[in-house]
Parts: sequence; C-alpha cells; structure tokens
Amino acid sequence: QVQLVESGGGLVQAGGSLRLSCAASGRTFSQSTMGWFRQAPGKKREFVARISWSGSSTSYSNSVKGRFTISRDNAKNTVYLQMNSLKPEDTAVYSCAVDIHGYSDYAPSYDYWGQGTQVTVSS
Repeated sequence: QVQLVESGGGLVQAGGSLRLSCAASGRTFSQSTMGWFRQAPGKKREFVARISWSGSSTSYSNSVKGRFTISRDNAKNTVYLQMNSLKPEDTAVYSCAVDIHGYSDYAPSYDYWGQGTQVTVSS
C-alpha cells in the first residue's frame, strides 16, 4: 500500500522558515516526478513546486519562486520543501504528490497524494 506522509508543518511568524518533508512508502518513486501543492481555506488547491526524478529539474509557482526550494533524496524516498521568508498568504495545508508518468504542475496528473500538513504564518 502506497503512503505519502508529510511532516514539518506548524506555526511560524512572518519572515520565518519551515522545512517540510514527505516520506513515501509502499513503492519507490525514484523514477517519478514529485510535487508540492497547497490549499488555503476557501481557495482552490494550487501548485507550489515540482522536481524531476533525478532532481536535475525543478519548477515553482511565481508566488513562491525565490523563497521556496524543493529537493529530494531518492535513497530515502523522500521529498523536501524548504520554505524561507514566509508570508501570511503562505498559510495553507501543504500536500505532496507523485506523478508517475509526467512532469506537470496540473494536480489531476498526480497519482498519489499525502494527507497534508498545516502551515500557518502569523503576521
């Protein structure tokens, strides 16, 4: 059974940092794209970042570019999201996901999802 488990969320002041982790189990995703999405209350889920299977290619939404960094450790079947210079508008539930066959920022393309971790940024 495939599981994606996020951790590292919490409450932080504006300008602070958090590092999210997403550990996969049940199968290896070393050949798959992994991504992060977020959903704030009353808003649609939005793409945050993605990383290719090798880690050589990354992509970010304009709202987080320059502040967030996605990385992965295939030996640990884990993807990370380093979030710096956090803003109140970054408050959301952050979920990781796996796109088995593609390299997309389109949520329906992703095959497996974690339950999410709450990130709250206070002003």
